[in-house]
Amino acid sequence: MKEQDYIAFHAISLEDKTWMEQRFKESGLKACEFCFVNNFIWRRVYQLEVAQIYGCGVCRYKNSGVTIYSYPFGIGDRKKAIEKLWKICKIEKRKLCFYPIVEEQREELIAWFPGKFEIDTDRDDFDYIYTSEKLTQLKGKKLHGKRNHIARFKDTADWSYEPITQENRMECMKVAELWRERREKKWNSGMQQEMDALQDALEYFQELGLSGGMLRKSGEIVAFTIGEPLTSDTLVVHFEKALPDIQGAYSMINQQFVLHAGKGFSYINREEDMGDLGLRKAKLSYYPDILLKKYYAAESDIVFAHNGEKEQILKIWEKCFGDDEKDIRFYLENWFSQENMLVIHEDGKIVSMASFLPAELVFHGKLFSARYVYAVATLPEYRGKGYAAKILTHSQEKYRMPLFLQPESENLEEYYKKIGFISGFSGIRQEGEPKEQEKIVFEEFSSMLWLPEKEEFVEREDILNEADAVIYGCAKNSGRL
Repeated sequence: MKEQDYIAFHAISLEDKTWMEQRFKESGLKACEFCFVNNFIWRRVYQLEVAQIYGCGVCRYKNSGVTIYSYPFGIGDRKKAIEKLWKICKIEKRKLCFYPIVEEQREELIAWFPGKFEIDTDRDDFDYIYTSEKLTQLKGKKLHGKRNHIARFKDTADWSYEPITQENRMECMKVAELWRERREKKWNSGMQQEMDALQDALEYFQELGLSGGMLRKSGEIVAFTIGEPLTSDTLVVHFEKALPDIQGAYSMINQQFVLHAGKGFSYINREEDMGDLGLRKAKLSYYPDILLKKYYAAESDIVFAHNGEKEQILKIWEKCFGDDEKDIRFYLENWFSQENMLVIHEDGKIVSMASFLPAELVFHGKLFSARYVYAVATLPEYRGKGYAAKILTHSQEKYRMPLFLQPESENLEEYYKKIGFISGFSGIRQEGEPKEQEKIVFEEFSSMLWLPEKEEFVEREDILNEADAVIYGCAKNSGRL
């Protein structure tokens, strides 16, 4: 690699705290990853390195063997920084990938590099953000249960709250170890990584500028929370642990920490749930004011269409299918989302497209998430390049779930067979009109199905006779269904 193409990434250390915090402050973003502490305490898990490029900060890390960059943060030249990273990835023969990206960064990336990045979300990664007022006052019928839990915790007067200090900080590990013992049978590498990150947070508590609080009952610590300022109006909670057999301990530490450490902050970011259904239920039970969507972007020639491209989609639809403009707009207004239509760009415009609408498949009484393949089209002047097949193959690798569709002719049926679809499937119905939640049952028709290579789908021919499918929110009034 030429010297001018080189970026001096280095392992993150405490010496990076000052400049990184300044760059994060300049960005003012509410995602929990945009702070020095989270990057530092998880550095060993993700082999995290950092660098400054064109006045921006950039983190580089590995996840499942894939090299990923943070979106450049700070008020430097982010576009030049991205172009520099892209050049390095091309030299090293790998795709440029970014995580996390929030909405304003997503829009910026699309504007600067249209058709170059597939930008997707994962519900497991969304941050839960609440107003400080909600978490402290717990007003309303919905939070009545939280108030009851706190009342039970206060039934005896032998409790106290105290801030975590340099002197008492390691007492938190007592609760963490008891928490671990109660999960011994379910213990996994992810839990151990969290314990290691907690150990680092406590070890460098003062150096990292963390704040925290602990609850005691009869003098013994039963819960603790650790957090820090994320932006000028948002406090982020990195860790919250409580003994599960102490009723109200979780509700109490949550409230007390915000009361004591959250003064002057309008919002509290309690981070993501990582797909843990128990944790999701707990975080949702406080009714978040903001469910902060975070995106993953990967260099790709197959990308999601976005709202600004609806007019292009309409023109392709009209040209390829001849449908009425009113029906097409009905679909675009009611069922199009920025995460359900994959497209290919060429000559600065969309030339091929296909939608993948959320659906469900019932097989032998078991429910599976699926996608209904809808409105597959390529502009006539760009056909013969395999674009539609490329999108469909990409979708198979991407979704790894059953895909089904309706070919309009025998020729198309043969075409889809080449891509791995099998025919003979019938019994699709629609549920979920935009305004009426009635169930729409369609006449039976010949459909085709693609199944991933999973054990539950090994009986591929049998599923054609036994399965039923439901499409949620499809355009009944559009000519493509």
